[in-house]
Amino acid sequence: MKLIIQIPCLNEEATLGLTLEELPRQLPGIDQIERLVVDDGSTDRTAEVARAHGVEHVISFPRNLGLARAFVAGVEASLAAGADIIVNTDADNQYCADDIPKLIQPILDGRAAIVIGARPVAEIQHFSWSKKLLQRIGSAVVRLASNTDVADAPSGFRAFSREAAMHVNVFSRYSYTLETIIQAGQKNIPVISVPVRTNPLLRPSRLARNNWHYVTQSIGTIVRIFMSYSPLRFFLALSSAPFLLGLAFIVRWLFIYWHGTHRSHVPSLVAAAILLLSAVQLAIVGLVADLLSVNRKLLEDIQLRMRRLQLESRNDDGNSAELRLRSDDPGRNRAG
Repeated sequence: MKLIIQIPCLNEEATLGLTLEELPRQLPGIDQIERLVVDDGSTDRTAEVARAHGVEHVISFPRNLGLARAFVAGVEASLAAGADIIVNTDADNQYCADDIPKLIQPILDGRAAIVIGARPVAEIQHFSWSKKLLQRIGSAVVRLASNTDVADAPSGFRAFSREAAMHVNVFSRYSYTLETIIQAGQKNIPVISVPVRTNPLLRPSRLARNNWHYVTQSIGTIVRIFMSYSPLRFFLALSSAPFLLGLAFIVRWLFIYWHGTHRSHVPSLVAAAILLLSAVQLAIVGLVADLLSVNRKLLEDIQLRMRRLQLESRNDDGNSAELRLRSDDPGRNRAG
């Protein structure tokens, strides 16, 4: 069983060394542990620090591509390196590395394919009351959209089984945290949360400029993913407002007509017609989007098959190379 701990980095020269030193080198149920650092276009010595600490895999982007791209690159590189379990953590040592065994245990037990580390948000002193509130609201919205029971959706401390990692697709350039949970829920991949600890703050978060920026980006991500994976549901829900309002105008007009009136109330009929037509158009868009989503699912299936074939090909090449080495070893061919 091989575990790879990946760390997306952007100018983390000051904190990366401490983070790497805290990572475990041996764990029960794990035969091999390797580390992978994704240098997302850093302008400092992040990559040099990683190599100086003996990191087995270092990926360097020539320019900054964003956290989501760095995360996906790390997952793909970890799969290529033969990882059975992938743990993602932050380079600022926010998460307690001693909790990695708790994070991977549900995967080892077969109880989950994705495990999210739930921070004690209410107890984190450097979180403002507004950030704590937004964390709770955001996690509740993600639970509703994904049909999962994730306590801390924005947490970047998480573990993936190999099979779950092969399903990862991130469209957003902002972050992967919410998107991967919603995708997992839509694909019926088992996701659970485990409580984890955090370390003292070493530096402010760089992901969001402020709370408003984080909220707008998160809302956009949730809406986009929900539209991608449940388009018919989304557009039918969207069409319900003009439909109900148009129906209310029709009921109002009928009520006035049956009670007698000297006016025709044409504006009410026009407003009702416009609203009902808008509702029908939104429903049609939902039907078309639902048909198009079939193509997306087929493409994802093709991508998954290709990833599996690539991993099988690498495993076969590795086994063939090992066999060649054994056959070339004269000591193994001696009798007695």
